[in-house]
Amino acid sequence: MILDADIKAQLNQYLQLMEGDILLKVSAGSDPVSRDMLALVDELATMSSRIKVENASLPRTPSFSVNRVGEDTGVTFAGIPLGHEFTSLVLALLQVSGRAPKVDQSVIDQIKSIRGEYHFESFISLSCHNCPDVVQALNVMSVLNPGITHTMIDGAAFKEEAESRNVLAVPSVFLNGEFFGSGRMSLEEILAKLGNAPDASEFADKEPFDVLVVGGGPAGSSAAIYAARKGIRVGIVAERFGGQVMDTVGIENFISVKHTEGAKLAASLEEHVKEYNVDVMKLQRAKRLEKKDLVEVELENGAVLKSKTVILSTGARWRNVGVPGEAEFKNKGVAYCPHCDGPLFIGKDVAVIGGGNSGIEAAIDLAGIVKHVTVLEFNPELKADAVLQDRLYSLPNVTVLKNVQTKEITGTDKVNGITYIERDTGAEKHVELQGVFVQIGLVPNTDWLGDTVERNRMGEIVVNSHGATNLPGVFAAGDCTNSPYKQIIISMGSGATAALGAFDYLIRN
Repeated sequence: MILDADIKAQLNQYLQLMEGDILLKVSAGSDPVSRDMLALVDELATMSSRIKVENASLPRTPSFSVNRVGEDTGVTFAGIPLGHEFTSLVLALLQVSGRAPKVDQSVIDQIKSIRGEYHFESFISLSCHNCPDVVQALNVMSVLNPGITHTMIDGAAFKEEAESRNVLAVPSVFLNGEFFGSGRMSLEEILAKLGNAPDASEFADKEPFDVLVVGGGPAGSSAAIYAARKGIRVGIVAERFGGQVMDTVGIENFISVKHTEGAKLAASLEEHVKEYNVDVMKLQRAKRLEKKDLVEVELENGAVLKSKTVILSTGARWRNVGVPGEAEFKNKGVAYCPHCDGPLFIGKDVAVIGGGNSGIEAAIDLAGIVKHVTVLEFNPELKADAVLQDRLYSLPNVTVLKNVQTKEITGTDKVNGITYIERDTGAEKHVELQGVFVQIGLVPNTDWLGDTVERNRMGEIVVNSHGATNLPGVFAAGDCTNSPYKQIIISMGSGATAALGAFDYLIRN
């Protein structure tokens, strides 16, 4: 039995929502993955009279496709969609059966209007929390448009194929056999990459806002909601909802919620914002801020948005090491998410750059699946909590190098080693390995602001107790500010503070 009792009970409720019959076409061999996959599809068939199973010859074994009876829908799972991909399987069953996907009608119309043959393949790992977004988006496209197909490929089950196609990061998406993109992508982002991005003309006739929020993470979402509740004209412009939260696996310190996951919280943020009369502009990045009669925000697509007040909540991103080889080998051995990309390095030698909590947690996680982990720390001592250090030093396949400076990440078509300098002796040394995980903290997304607002030496926006910057009418909140603690709950509080500060400013001016 593949599914435990609790999951079966939940699944049973979902399967009752199916609207039509579906056929699972299965291509299986005698290997262990095939046996488990057969057990899974047989279990599904016993749970619903709407699900039938038949043997078939598919391009990959083991795999199974989810179809309407008498029709190939184009949704295929190569491997067993459990772990983070279990939701992808459940949604595929419901949507292929005829249940409408929860997608805006404008997006559905976009998908249906695509002409041509688009055969997508996505390499994933079952421990990757970013992968389901991509898998589910491509499945929706396949269900809605007969010219689109999608196969999810578990990189661990098809290791040789993943290696032959140089897949060293997940999710990695191929379109018609050619590399399409990697990393988390929303449905809207995939459509934009296919040439369906909103251009500047769509923003030309927008009236000035009372409050314009730049950024859609916890701070930006909170700010938009608090401002909208005042009954004023609010807009939110964001590259993606959730921000860094989307890259967070488990969240256990969000007060009153014992446990949630980043993607789930991000979806809730967007849903809550859309409950209010907020003009949501996604897939947009700001590139210039200027104070005139109104505050103007220019977007990278050339559009200019105007507002009486602006709240900057652009968050932060992973800090780069900034050495030769890092950019060249990103997704070719250089990675930033041990949960997502770790399974692609099973049995290999890897390095972790960074001796803080995130770096040492990554090293501990990776040590359980890779051959050997080398930790490189710039300072004479690790910065991680003592309990994490104790756990790290108890592991037999970890080497810790302290007081060293990374000089170069080496490779040809992918990473083959790392060169570092011992800071006390000046000696240069090299370690041969296949992967490098960078875990050296965050840098605020404020470069685009230049000198328009005051920033400290770390690039963080300086704000007062009302969330106000030194530029009248411009406020800021969250991880892009000089707030001493970068936490979800603190970002939300600062977003609310900035919104109330902006409203107070509007009243007084």
